Amino acid sequence: MLNKFLKDLQAVSNKEKAISLRKYFKTGKGEYGEDDVFLGITVPDQRNICKNYTEFSLFDIQKLLDSKVHEHRLCALFVLIHKYNKVSDQESIIKFYLRNTKNINNWDLVDTSAPSILGKWLLDKDRKILSKLARSKSLWEKRISIISTYEFIKNGQFNDTLSIAEILLDDKHDLIHKAVGWMLREVGKKDIKAEEVFLKKHYKNMPRTMLRYAIEKFPIGKKKYYMN
Repeated sequence: MLNKFLKDLQAVSNKEKAISLRKYFKTGKGEYGEDDVFLGITVPDQRNICKNYTEFSLFDIQKLLDSKVHEHRLCALFVLIHKYNKVSDQESIIKFYLRNTKNINNWDLVDTSAPSILGKWLLDKDRKILSKLARSKSLWEKRISIISTYEFIKNGQFNDTLSIAEILLDDKHDLIHKAVGWMLREVGKKDIKAEEVFLKKHYKNMPRTMLRYAIEKFPIGKKKYYMN
């Protein structure tokens, strides 16, 4: 089954798109996606193919997650999300996911999977793991920590987003600034007062990218207030 899946992906690969994706996902030397390999396959095409392979075992998913090919890892996560939603032993999926954070190593891989797997799991559970991930040396574990809280935000729960945002305020990476700002903006869509309590405490010292993302939907006058 795995070999057929790989052939199906290869059949829709596109060399020109692969070149474009390598630039977009910063695969150059010293960049965050260094050495990531792309086949040049659109996300809709990947999703359509994955629909036929939802019965992959964790063994097969592990093989895909260990691949240097970006689309292999993304497809592995699409299938893992499906498996999480279907199996009774969701804890085994969570343990598998956390063992593989080193392979969930680009922003789209994190953003696709973190809320739908770890975020859902933690909705009614202790969330200390998020603070641990936020303090990790791994860029991707830190991004997982904040993006996982998107699921909480959707359910009207903001405290964990705000506490993780505080932990990450001094982070130096642009991808963390964007992720935190994005989640603060999502909090604001649900409860503008909750977001502004955070902003009024931190806006003077927040990275500018983080702040710009956080206030993107604010009226112009309020934007100027915070940016100045």
